[in-house]
Amino acid sequence: MPNRRRAMPPILAGKRHDAPSVFTPENLLREARRQRGLAAGTVPAICLLDPDGDVMRRLRADGRAARDAAWACYHTELYRFVEEGVEFGVVAHAVGASFAVLVAEELFACGCDLLISMTSAGQLVALRAPPYFILIDRALRDEGTSYHYLAPSEFSDADARLVEILSPAFPSTGLPVTRGPTWTTDAPFRETAEAVAAMKDKGLLAVEMEAAALYAFAAARGRPVICFAHVTNQMARVEGDFEKGEADGAVDALKVIRAAAGAWLRAPRPAVAGP
Repeated sequence: MPNRRRAMPPILAGKRHDAPSVFTPENLLREARRQRGLAAGTVPAICLLDPDGDVMRRLRADGRAARDAAWACYHTELYRFVEEGVEFGVVAHAVGASFAVLVAEELFACGCDLLISMTSAGQLVALRAPPYFILIDRALRDEGTSYHYLAPSEFSDADARLVEILSPAFPSTGLPVTRGPTWTTDAPFRETAEAVAAMKDKGLLAVEMEAAALYAFAAARGRPVICFAHVTNQMARVEGDFEKGEADGAVDALKVIRAAAGAWLRAPRPAVAGP
């Protein structure tokens, strides 16, 4: 047989990361508004991705969340709520890298200034018994979406300035919040023993499904995004796993979200150069 060179995987081939996209969130939202008869609208300055939907369920059960009728996304609903005088937008159930980034693109196209992701995660390194939180400062790119935004590398990094702004905010919550790296996977049911051992050897603290892609998007687009892993389980390897805390963890998650938003709002904004 002829000696065939191994082809580069399509996900890495032919990428022009500096080239503009033909299909844009602004144009998608324009057509969705036309079809649905919606007026153009903006979202709150601070928005939340809530993949498990725990925060959304708690807010709705308490009568604190109102659906935003102007949100034109084809796939999700956006709710608004107020926490300590700050209005937030929240989108639930955007699970996985591609879905999370699709919604992130649309949120920033509609006026979002800061996006917070609060995702459930599986424990790799036993820092303590779950549940607890990780402020993700970098995420291993074991998913597909990030490679469409940034050239290949092992990790996607959080914006260092944003991490430094937020890090001092969490001791006042009284909750365990650790800063560290995670493993982002597209295939949670392929977390083999060998893969888990390899990720532990790299010093990764938990496994989740969105952060690497969201941080790649943030770096490529120049958008402020911060991701938290809510470590709630040991991948069901023990009986009684996935106990998240009060209201499925929503009460504590809201404390962390509130602290992050407050720190961001108090931070000085970079000066904008004049004409």
